[in-house]
Amino acid sequence: MPDTPVAAVDLPVPVSGEVLPDAPQAISFAFGDAESVLDRRELFDLFEVAHNGRWYEPPISPAGLGRCYRMAAHHQSAILLKRNLLVSSFVPSRWLSKADFAKWALDWLIFGNAYLEAVPNIAGRPAALRPAPAAFTRVGLKANQFFYVPGLYLGNATEFRTGSVHHLLEADPMQEIYGMPEYLSALQSGLLNESATLFRRKYYINGSHAGYILHISDATFSEADSAALRDAMRRSKGPGNFRNFFMHIPNGKPEGVRIIPIGEVGAKDNFVDIKDMTAQDMLAAHRVPPQLLGIVPKNSGGFGNVVDAARTFYQLEIVPIQQRMLEVNDWLGVTALAFQVPDVATVATTSA
Repeated sequence: MPDTPVAAVDLPVPVSGEVLPDAPQAISFAFGDAESVLDRRELFDLFEVAHNGRWYEPPISPAGLGRCYRMAAHHQSAILLKRNLLVSSFVPSRWLSKADFAKWALDWLIFGNAYLEAVPNIAGRPAALRPAPAAFTRVGLKANQFFYVPGLYLGNATEFRTGSVHHLLEADPMQEIYGMPEYLSALQSGLLNESATLFRRKYYINGSHAGYILHISDATFSEADSAALRDAMRRSKGPGNFRNFFMHIPNGKPEGVRIIPIGEVGAKDNFVDIKDMTAQDMLAAHRVPPQLLGIVPKNSGGFGNVVDAARTFYQLEIVPIQQRMLEVNDWLGVTALAFQVPDVATVATTSA
């Protein structure tokens, strides 16, 4: 068959610097643009604490801090350890009981704010000290003015008697109205710890963790053999489960039987690494020795002498808190608070 002549087609010739409309073009883009150190959310730190005309609103939600109290075991345990050491060293007085002191100390450790109301007697002198819940106490616009706000509406607020409330606060460099808890730097780590635990728990509750697929491609494996295997696997459930199976396929291929895992979540997330990393962040924020929280060491050397750790922790962490709390005595004019050294801080270490 003779060749059929093809009509000549004039192709456009690109001029220097010109791109043809149908020609493929290389695409380049950038992502992860540089962000300013002073991001938009940090701009709120430049403003004063907002108020509603009667009291100042806290810069961070007390209700959120209260919920975060139980976000992770290491966080709650570290707070309770400090609370227990403070309570064990507290000497009750006729002005403040040990139970009320425990509530007041817990508020200080969780919220960075603690309030004590002086209840007067008939003569007008202080008869008792009563803790006001830090989650619902607000600082008023006037000097020595405080409100108890249990709800979201202004009408639910109750004003304390002027000058009857002592406010102990953890200093914040950005404002002087409310205190900030010292563990805020590890708050995100604690929430990540909680999220990892909830994810793993929901994974198991969801039931989407089928163990494996048993794939048999050997031609010598008959239907009767398949039925016998299915029956043996069904009988392995209930009492006497976790049994071992024996399978023999004469003249079978090396890859004739394969086990394909389909629900192994451990290889897809770093659950253990996340838990360990966030736990270290929380312990560092609270400055609590791990052996005091019952953490099992992973190395052969351990964490050292627990008595020495307890004595050091008491001197470096608990004593400064006690000295801050003694400010109440100067405010009240009487010795309502006093502390004694507990046994854990006085026991002499034995030589190894």
